[in-house]
Amino acid sequence: MEQIQVNAPFAMPVIKVPDFSQAPVFNILDFGAEPNNKLKNNQAIASAIELANKVHGRVLIPQGEWLCGKIHLKSHINLHLEQGAILLFSEDPNDYLPAVKTTWEGMECYNYSPLIYAYECENIVISGQGKLKAKLDIWQIWYARPEPHMQALAKLYHQMSKNEPLIERQMVFEGANLRPHFVQFNRCKHILIEDIEIEDSPFWVLHPFLCSDVVIRRVKVKAHGHNNDGVDPEMTQNMLIEDCIFDQGDDAIAIKAGRNQDAWRLNTPTKNLVMRNCLIKRAHQLVALGSELSGGIENVYIHDCEFEDGTQYTVGTGNMVLLKTNERRGGFVRNIYVSNIKVKAVKGGALAIETDVLYQWKDLVPTYEVRLTQIENIQLENIHLQQADFICKIEAQADAPVKNIKLNQVSADHLTMPAINNINVIGFEHN
Repeated sequence: MEQIQVNAPFAMPVIKVPDFSQAPVFNILDFGAEPNNKLKNNQAIASAIELANKVHGRVLIPQGEWLCGKIHLKSHINLHLEQGAILLFSEDPNDYLPAVKTTWEGMECYNYSPLIYAYECENIVISGQGKLKAKLDIWQIWYARPEPHMQALAKLYHQMSKNEPLIERQMVFEGANLRPHFVQFNRCKHILIEDIEIEDSPFWVLHPFLCSDVVIRRVKVKAHGHNNDGVDPEMTQNMLIEDCIFDQGDDAIAIKAGRNQDAWRLNTPTKNLVMRNCLIKRAHQLVALGSELSGGIENVYIHDCEFEDGTQYTVGTGNMVLLKTNERRGGFVRNIYVSNIKVKAVKGGALAIETDVLYQWKDLVPTYEVRLTQIENIQLENIHLQQADFICKIEAQADAPVKNIKLNQVSADHLTMPAINNINVIGFEHN
């Protein structure tokens, strides 16, 4: 195991990830793989994974383009893509059946399998100089949210709110169109993703859910579709994201912690997360927290990153840090540190906190239980924006004021609004 010690303003545990440098290699060519032969490639990859699992081995994807369907990883596996190798994932939803235990925006359910999926596994690596790419033919049609899709979301929301068993939350039916994640690790530990490129995605790109000891390093993600966040850590602990490049149609990193009743039941905060030395070419926000944060978020340190997004990308450009929640979420956010960020121009500001964000859910479904989010101890330091609307805008609830916000050496050259515009904040410093 590789042991990684990370410096942070809080007690950060050593992160342990597997080392497959001396592992036996299983080339998918030896199992009958053929370029553009989806069936043979599916069989070859599955067979290689089966054997590699038994001996802690490396599944090798050689140079070339390999059309495939879903890949289900097992414990003690290194999926390694050679330089010039492309795993091209089919656009056919049927290739991601049968349905698996997964999630949709913080709600557990049975849905289409993520393109790459692992459930209750340990010691997994995805590595190499190759590329993971999703064909979008069908998924981009599903980006739209017509009435049948919205009613499917409402159905799942009601099932979650009533704590109906997971087995009853079957979301693969005509018109539901809940797109799968690209890569989801569900209840896994000791995960390493390094060096690969990822292009396009049906939904969230990298999604560790209820995981521990996760490292994502030197990864390039380019996905401009709907809900195409780069990384969505959710109820995951002890995680490092470093030296990555993000070019996203949504947030670069969106830190989650489950939604409402599901998260209260699972009762696992997202905790001990460090992101450093990353380049964000395009994104709605450099980092978003929420709105699914009902399990709580604490101990986050983001530093020495560059946010290139600027006036050339004014459409969809948001904030450097956005924390969003609503009266249904509960949970908490505390001990968030952001420092040494290079920012050109944003449409919002350095820090925005919104506590009444419901989007399409506002009129779609009712509030079953009111629980306000406790937000405290957020610190931004050494950040200079060339252009923005504001520096800090906090809209908190009178019954749950935001506490202890400190902005140290946070400035901007040009603003279109007042620099500070806060409501219901206790303990605010701006030096």
